[in-house]
Amino acid sequence: MSEALLDSAIILAAGLGERMRPLTTHTPKPLLHCGGKRLIEWHLEALARAGFSRVVINICHLAEQFEPALGDGSRWGLDIQYSHEGAIPLETGGGIWHALPALQREQFLVVNGDVVCDVDFAHWRSPATALARLMLVDNPAQHPNGDFRLDASGQVCAEGEPRLTYSGIGCYRSALWDDWRDAFPADEALSAAAPRFKLAPLLRRAMRLGAVHGVRHTGRWHDVGTPERLAALDAETKTPHR
Repeated sequence: MSEALLDSAIILAAGLGERMRPLTTHTPKPLLHCGGKRLIEWHLEALARAGFSRVVINICHLAEQFEPALGDGSRWGLDIQYSHEGAIPLETGGGIWHALPALQREQFLVVNGDVVCDVDFAHWRSPATALARLMLVDNPAQHPNGDFRLDASGQVCAEGEPRLTYSGIGCYRSALWDDWRDAFPADEALSAAAPRFKLAPLLRRAMRLGAVHGVRHTGRWHDVGTPERLAALDAETKTPHR
C-alpha cells in the first residue's frame, strides 16, 4: 500500500537571530517583516496553498510573541501547534526531536523560518523513500563552499565535488532520529533532559547508508541572515516585476 501524502510540517523558528541584531533584539527573526508580511507568513501561506493542514512551529527566543502574532493558524486554514524549547534553543536536530510528539507523524516537511523561496510545497507532499530528501541550491555568496554533493542518481553525499548548499527545506522520516546519540562521539556532552544537537551528524550518518536523497532547486531562494540581506529582499519583493 502506498503511503499517504504528507500533511504536516515543522517551521524552525527558535533561533536567537544573532546575525540579525539589532532587529532581533525585540522581535524574533521569523516575525520580521519582508515584502509587506512576516517572513514566517510566506511559508504558512505556501504550505496552506499546497495542501498541508498541520504546522508545528518550534520557538524559544522571544517565544511569547508567536502565538499572539499567528494564533492557531485558522486564518490560513491551518492547525498550528507550538513546540516550546525553554530558555536555550535546542539546535536544529534537538529542536526537531523535541517537536516529534507534537508532529505526530512518521514523515513530515521541515522548513527553516528564515529562508524565502518560490518552491511549490505541493511537490514535497509525496512521501520520501529514504530517511531524508533535501532541497539543495547553488551556493550563495555567503556560503561558497556548499554542504553536500548531489550525484547523478539523486543521492546526497557528505564528500565530493561539486557541492551544493542545503536550502533549509526537506522531507524527513522520524526514524532519522532513532538512536540519535550514536551519531555523536561518545565523549560529547549531551543533556538527557533537553538535548541540544545539530542535524548534520544525523544526516551524515544516513548518507553513509545511502539513505539521503536530494533535489536541486534552481528557482528563487534567499537565506535572510543579515539586516542587509533582509533589506535587499524587502526592496526586491516590493518592486513590481515587468
